[in-house]
Amino acid sequence: DHEADHKVENFTAATRCVVYGLQHRAVQGMLDFDYMCKREKPSVAAMIFPFSANHYIKFYWGTEETLVPVYQKMEEAFEKHPDVTVCVNFASFRSVYSSVMETLNFSDQIKTIAIIAEGVPESQTRALNKEAHKKNVGIIGPATVGGIKPGCFRIGNTGGMLDNIVMSKLYRPGSVAYVSKSGGMSNELNNIICQNSDGVYEGVAIGGDRYPGSRFIDHLLRYNDNPSVHILVLLGEVGGVDEYEICEALKSGRITKPLVAWCIGTCASIFPFEVQFGHAGALARGNMETARAKNQALKDAGAHVPNNFFEFGNEIKKIYDGLVESGSLVPAPEPETPKIPMDYTWAKRLGLVRKPANFISSISDDRGDEIQYSGMPISEVFEQELVVGGVISLVWFHRQLPAYATKFIEMILMVIADHGPAVSGAHNTIVAARARKDLVSSLTSGFLTIGPRSIWW
Repeated sequence: DHEADHKVENFTAATRCVVYGLQHRAVQGMLDFDYMCKREKPSVAAMIFPFSANHYIKFYWGTEETLVPVYQKMEEAFEKHPDVTVCVNFASFRSVYSSVMETLNFSDQIKTIAIIAEGVPESQTRALNKEAHKKNVGIIGPATVGGIKPGCFRIGNTGGMLDNIVMSKLYRPGSVAYVSKSGGMSNELNNIICQNSDGVYEGVAIGGDRYPGSRFIDHLLRYNDNPSVHILVLLGEVGGVDEYEICEALKSGRITKPLVAWCIGTCASIFPFEVQFGHAGALARGNMETARAKNQALKDAGAHVPNNFFEFGNEIKKIYDGLVESGSLVPAPEPETPKIPMDYTWAKRLGLVRKPANFISSISDDRGDEIQYSGMPISEVFEQELVVGGVISLVWFHRQLPAYATKFIEMILMVIADHGPAVSGAHNTIVAARARKDLVSSLTSGFLTIGPRSIWW
């Protein structure tokens, strides 16, 4: 098994996960991707949310609907779903440390944890990485969008909207595997690789923090040992020295497959001072950490480094065409482009559909050709002359009451219809009398309700 020596597991079409946090949009995106890839089961087995009791949330599975369980306790979620091996953690930077540490207690089952949160304190990140290494659990992140393996598994919102996934052909595997720090740039890589080769086999964004849970070398060695991967792609950036490990792997022959590499941030050299880019780790603390120095080192080690990022796709295409011509890479037949039903709210926002407003509740339903009250069409209400009392019985009691009950309801309405003080007094007198109070008590109840302002006789 080419994955045996690597901590981050090899995702397959049978990989299942739990999602920590109520991330409805991300989960729906993962299920849509699964359906597009023709998976037999949704990749999301359950969700964990410690701030509410166990319940279910409804999601779309193609044109059908499915219920995903939400558990309050992590232990219960893993116990009831023994096929889960991945945890996608959407907790904020305030609580991600404790939740990941708790997840690591289940290292016999969970083999990969994706940490999406940004701003995790570096001391906590290093402690998490140390504990995960001790328990042989792979970490992707923090500060990552996740990763994607076309045709198999998608972490969170990786790959963007469904139209972008279709355009980048992420619904089926290609021959190029990439690793990037930036999640946003990983989407750009999906597009570049699709346009210049047969597409992406797998892609991971390790995150922009200074101490990522997994590094470039971890994933590139994984890809290099995978016979389905023919081209490696690295998108590094200014700051840090992780790229030099890749240089050593190239020189020693540990990485044998063609590697197309580029470190972004070359513009930093035009500034007379050190520039902090968007990521926490994107700051050169010496000449070795500049993008230009790392690009040159990678080129000297044998990587294919273009002159600039605009030529990045051309470099991939040149290597890909060469492998195809030599016969070492045989592109798979292109499958039919899958179709995913569009949500009504999204279609309406795009101006593709329209429909009249409907009102639906537990007591009335405006859908269809005729309004219904608790399942009874309004035409039957008139045919049976249920009038006000009958309608109220359907609305309040969800069933048709006998005639004496509906007449009593109507009598009450007639008595209290006028909210003036005299009628209110009469009403209270009747109520007291019905409650079997004596005559004096009943009249007193009415007079006290009327008050002195209305006693004119």
